Amino acid sequence: MGLLVVLDEAVAALKDPLGEDDRAQGWTDDLRREVQEEISISRSVVRRHGVGMTRHLRPRLDEWMEREDVQPGRLRDLVVEVQRSLVEEARTLT
Repeated sequence: MGLLVVLDEAVAALKDPLGEDDRAQGWTDDLRREVQEEISISRSVVRRHGVGMTRHLRPRLDEWMEREDVQPGRLRDLVVEVQRSLVEEARTLT
C-alpha cells in the first residue's frame, strides 16, 4: 500500500466521530482532531514536495499515544501504521 493511501485513509478515519469503543480506548475529540491535523500536515508535505520529504518528518505518534494513555484499538493501530509507513519510506531514501 502506498504512503499517500495510508495517510489518506488515516485522515478520513480520524475525521469520523468517535465511537464508544474509541472513547473506551482513551480517545477524546480533541486528541482525535490533533492527531488528524498532524497526519494531514505530513500528507500535505508529501503531496506538495514528494516522498523525499519523509526524511525530514519526525513522527512521534506512538509516543503521543503512550503519553495520552490510548489503549490498543482500530484508531491507535491506524496511527501507528502511519508512523511506520513514514519511517519506512524515509529509510528507503537513505
